[in-house]
Order: sequence, then C-alpha cells, then structure tokens
Amino acid sequence: MAIIDFYDRGWGINPAGVAYIQGERSYTFNEIGELSCRIANKLLALGLPKETKGAVWSGNDVTAWACTLGLWRANMTWIPVNARNSSEENHYILDAFDCEVMFYQNDFAQIIAELRSRLPKIKHWICIDADAVDAPSLELWSAGQPASRPEVAYDMDDVVAVSPTGGTTGTPKGVMNTHRSVQTFIAHFMLTCAYRNGEKPVNMAAAPMTHTAGLLSVPCTAQGGTVVVITKPDPALMLNAIAQRRVSELFLPPTVIYRLLEIPGIEKLDFSSVKYLMYGAAPMSVDKLKKAIEIFGPVMTGGYGQTEAPASIANFRPDEHLVGDQFADDERLSSVGRPNPLVRVEVMSDTHQILPRGETGEICVRGDLIMKGYYKQPEKTAETIVDGWLHTGDIGHIDAEGYLHLTDRKKDMIISGGFNVYPSQVEQVLWGHPAVQDCAVIGVPDEKWGEAVKAVVELNPGQETTEQELIELCKARLGSVMAPKSVDFTTSLPRSPVGKVLKKDLRQPYWEKSARKI
Repeated sequence: MAIIDFYDRGWGINPAGVAYIQGERSYTFNEIGELSCRIANKLLALGLPKETKGAVWSGNDVTAWACTLGLWRANMTWIPVNARNSSEENHYILDAFDCEVMFYQNDFAQIIAELRSRLPKIKHWICIDADAVDAPSLELWSAGQPASRPEVAYDMDDVVAVSPTGGTTGTPKGVMNTHRSVQTFIAHFMLTCAYRNGEKPVNMAAAPMTHTAGLLSVPCTAQGGTVVVITKPDPALMLNAIAQRRVSELFLPPTVIYRLLEIPGIEKLDFSSVKYLMYGAAPMSVDKLKKAIEIFGPVMTGGYGQTEAPASIANFRPDEHLVGDQFADDERLSSVGRPNPLVRVEVMSDTHQILPRGETGEICVRGDLIMKGYYKQPEKTAETIVDGWLHTGDIGHIDAEGYLHLTDRKKDMIISGGFNVYPSQVEQVLWGHPAVQDCAVIGVPDEKWGEAVKAVVELNPGQETTEQELIELCKARLGSVMAPKSVDFTTSLPRSPVGKVLKKDLRQPYWEKSARKI
C-alpha cells in the first residue's frame, strides 16, 4: 500500500467521523481527506513530478498535517522540518535535500523571510493560515481544485520522506524512507498496539508530528480513529486531554514521562482509557518504568527503531513488562522488547560475523523496514547497509529469551584504562537514586586513563545528593572501573527537539579544553 492508502482506509471506514481534534475544533475524515485532495491536485497541476521534495514548517497543527497528506497523495516526498530546530539547521536541511515546495505557518513568516533568498531551489511558497506578502494562503492557492482523489501511479520503492538524522552527532543526513518501509512500520505498530474489531483508537500527538508522533498517527487514522493534536508541550494540556478525549494511545520520550511522574497528585488522575503509553527514542530508567506502571497501569509499551528503520525494529508489549501480577525482572525491563516479526535482527562483530545469543556487538537489521539509503550520499549508504544489513551503530545483545538489549551507541562507548564502559549501564544505576531525575554519562580526557567516566546529573525539584554519594552508589553496584570519577550537577541537560540528550554537546567543552593544553 502507498502511505496515503492508510488514511484512505480510515476515510472509507468512518467518513463522517472525527479524524483529528485540535483544541475545541474537530475535523472529519471527509474534511481533511478532501483538503488533502485539493492540495495534491494543485501540486500535480503545477506539473511537479513524483518524489518532488516538499516541506511543512509548522508546529503541531491539523491543517499543516493535511499538507503532508497532500504531498503523499501526489506521490511526492515530505521533508520533516522541526519547528524547534534552529533556523540555520532547517536551512541546511531544506537546501541539502533539494526542497522545491514550502508550506509554512504564519507564525514562522519572519524566519521564512530571512531565509527565502538563501533557498533558491524552493519555487513554491504557501502560507498555511494567512495571506502573506510573498505567498498565497493555502485556501487561495488550492481554490478551484477538485476534492476528488487524483489517480497517481506509485512504486513501493518511491521515496515518501527524506528525514534528517545524525544532527546530535554531526551534520544531518537525509534518510530516504519508502512506501515499503513505512508500510512495514505500520504493520508492526498495529500488531503491537492491537484493538478489537470495531474499536477505534484515540491517539494523542503530543510530541512533534515532524518526528515520531506524526508517523504514529497514521495507524490510528487507518483504523478510522481520532488523533488529538497537542499544540505545545504542556503537561497540563496533555493530562487534561487524556481524560477529556479518552485517549487510548500516546507516545512520550522518557524525559517527559519522568517529569509527569513528579507532578503532585498524578496518581489520582484518570488514565483508565489508556491502553498503550509508548516510550522510546532514549533509554528509560527501570526504576522509573516501574513507577510509571504503578501510576498509569499495565500500559507501558516500549519500542526501538531508528529513522533508518522507522520506529519498529523491536517492541516491548505491555504484558511483557509483567510476570503474572508482578514486575518482570530488571533484566527484561531494561530491554527494548523482542524484534518485530517482519525484520531479522542479529548482533554482529566488527568483522560482520553474526554472534551467538548473549554476546555483545553491533545490532544489525534487514528486511522491508530499512531505508532506501541516504539522500545523495552513496558512500554513507554503502557504509551503513552492507550485504542487505543495516548497521545501526547501536551496541547490544539478545538474551536467552529473545529480548533485545541496547548497551549504547558505538560512538558513546567510553574506553577507560583499556576497559569498555557502556554509559547506559551507569545511567541505569544513577536513575535509581531517588534524588535523580535524569542524567548522562560521558567520557572526558584523562592523562592516566585516556578517558575518565563523568556523570552529569539533573536532580528532582527540592531534592539533594552529593557527588560522593552517587559515586559510591555506582561503585557498590558496578565496581570502580565503571563508576564515575566525577559528577557535575546541572539544572537542564542539553536535549534535541525530540528529547534526546545531546552527549556531543556535553563532551565538547571538556575535549576542547584538553586540546588547548596540547
């Protein structure tokens, strides 16, 4: 199926039903379906060929999402632009990925005006929600176009998105995902987050729809369900929407879940409608995961994926977090679940040999889920996809029960005195301290050890601990080699727009200082 076919499946099931809610405004499948058709027909009337690159610069917004659906309906390629990025990062993405069509919200008109002369490849500018000086409104631009579905031929390997990745570690690369890879993701999602016949999901899009939340909304609409769009990352808005709209599924990064768990009275709120609270994008503290299950119920749903293998290499179902009515052991809870059925996952050595169960190496994936490649970077593609295997850059192992464990990113591993130290193992111990809200463990220069283990810690509001107390906790649990040699405290760890801790930003000042001494 083409990606737009999933929206059309829900449109056929529930044409007059509510597809999206934003604030107090509801949008039916008919309304958004017809708008996406007018957008697609206009794009085709301009003579733009398939896989033309189009971007939508917007916060979470239903009409903006309809522009993405319109691009897909015309079999064109969406460039996700995160409104929380810096303007320079988005400029790089739009230019490097050859954007030709730009839909944008009027809130970003000033930034667009500053960048426009530097983006000569963009030939068509459309302001979604207003008439702008240099761009027509979406309504004016699409006026007179038929609201019927255009007949558009597609191939399963046509590119539906060029998504930036690698921005936390360097210049973003453009990941080319296709109808085939996205279809495989949707199949995995619907197998993990299943609903009974006739039961319609209610999905909450609280994280940026330019990232995981947008993709996760597609299976919901495919079932004729409703997507509740949250326009800003406000915990009160999210919590009210869950109860008011009877939300059944939502995705939140672990950092957001940690903050929710600290809200006074959170355990008294109504989460009875929730069936699947999905977490991922970063490792999660086992202790905080247990607390989340106690508060939200047996609904926690783990996941592991990459932009290169969208969102579903492995899934950790709610029932797998428990054994009977007790928590599963910490070993299982620290995993990302079992590999999904439509991919093959193996752990490989540096020489690309498949390792036995239990041994640690690089996690590699093959199957219809993986990307087509990196946009205009054949060398990077060849380095990453070898003999059909996507080399994820993640280190881990598969245990005897088939659960996949992530140890760390290759580039985040610390080599201290000749020993490999995996930061995630140290972070799990630190997360278990009641005063710690979040933390990151990095390697810093050290004359004796080459690299020394350093922890950077965010504390819960109103709580205290000391550097020595945290170091001794890690020594007792992990031994001296893996324990931090020092701890810094911060009020806010640097994070990407989707909540990942930017370890390169944490490391940079220490390594720059070391370089200046040489």
